[in-house]
Amino acid sequence: MAVQDKLYHVLGAKQFSRSELEELFAASRAMEDVVRAGGDRRHAGRIMTTLFFEASTRTRLSFESAMNRLGGSVIGTENAAQFSSAIKGETLEDTIRIITGYSDLIVMRHTEIGAAKRAAAVSGVPVLNAGDGAGEHPTQALLDAYTIQKECGGLDGLSIAMVGDLAYGRTVHSLSYILANFKDVKIYYISPENVPIPPSVKHYMDDKGVRYEETTDLNAVAGSVDVLYQTRIQKERFPSPEEYDKAAGQYIVDAELMSRMRRDAIVLHPLPRAGEIAEEVDADPRAAYFRQAQNGLYIRMALIDRALQAE
Repeated sequence: MAVQDKLYHVLGAKQFSRSELEELFAASRAMEDVVRAGGDRRHAGRIMTTLFFEASTRTRLSFESAMNRLGGSVIGTENAAQFSSAIKGETLEDTIRIITGYSDLIVMRHTEIGAAKRAAAVSGVPVLNAGDGAGEHPTQALLDAYTIQKECGGLDGLSIAMVGDLAYGRTVHSLSYILANFKDVKIYYISPENVPIPPSVKHYMDDKGVRYEETTDLNAVAGSVDVLYQTRIQKERFPSPEEYDKAAGQYIVDAELMSRMRRDAIVLHPLPRAGEIAEEVDADPRAAYFRQAQNGLYIRMALIDRALQAE
């Protein structure tokens, strides 16, 4: 379903074509002007529900800020696993059916892969996937790609290192799918041996003809890439403390590593960080991760606007 015609559910990054991405990025640039002007009232009277079964700061608050800046209202819960009828045994499908009657848009984060698709199957209003377990995080990937476009002047021909927990890192999965729309992209997947990029992602990249390499050596790659996309080793997703310990602490972006990187390269991180980027890096102009987080507001304003126009 094309963005220029109608954007309803946002469930995964594969649903976007290059033309749709370019239109969405243009709409996001326009939203930057809306924010500078103090917001507007285009969606006054509309209600967005945020239904978060997992913890979130940036995603939830940026979505809520986005809806408020567009004149709408927000209801919901930041701990749906405890503060919704799910704790009483209500199915996800029944929860969504009920919320559909209360709001015009649902933003949902869930612990289970595929939960957003299940929700969309029974929802009468748009569902935006704010993360489904270790599966995907499409709106994060959209803001990541938007940031790369702004910082690097485009996405064609770039080399990108994705570093850290690539097995459970849903942001890496979704960003890979987004980048597959662009020409001559080269991706380096850099991870501890026990959390490599999943075969399903590699198969998709193979089908799209995207060049990639897998390695455990960040130092060998850091000096040659345009973008270093660092991620957190996600302790909460590992099957055991022993497996987490095998992966933790292997890749740290610090001043020494930055000295090996190109002067025009950038460092991104979906955040939160947990020691894998030293605070000394924050002052480096190539550290773009806080600008990246800000871009989430504009992308999500554009997504909300398109979804509500589609109804």
